[in-house]
Amino acid sequence: MAQQLTFRPVPAQEHTGTLHRRRITPEAGKALVILGHAIEYLADEYVHAGGSFSIGDAEVQAMQLLMALNRQVYFECPEVHTLRQRCWSWLHPRTA
Repeated sequence: MAQQLTFRPVPAQEHTGTLHRRRITPEAGKALVILGHAIEYLADEYVHAGGSFSIGDAEVQAMQLLMALNRQVYFECPEVHTLRQRCWSWLHPRTA
C-alpha cells in the first residue's frame, strides 16, 4: 500500500547548515526522481516558450512548489551518521 505524503512547504533557508548524508528509502528515491523530472520538464517547457522568470508567474510558482516538495521528501529521510559521530557518541554517551 502506498504511503500518502502530506505537503508542507520547506523553505530553502531552513536548511542552510552543513548537509549530512541521508538514507533514502526506495519510495523516497522514486519520489525524488519523479519530482526531479517534473521540475526539469516544467523548466524546459517554460524556457522553450520564451518565459522570463518572474515570481508571480504560475509556472514559476508550480516549479517552486515542486522544489519545496522535493526538499521535504529529502529532509524526511534519516541522516546517516559518520563513523566519527558514532564513535563520539559511544565514547561520550552523555554528550551525544
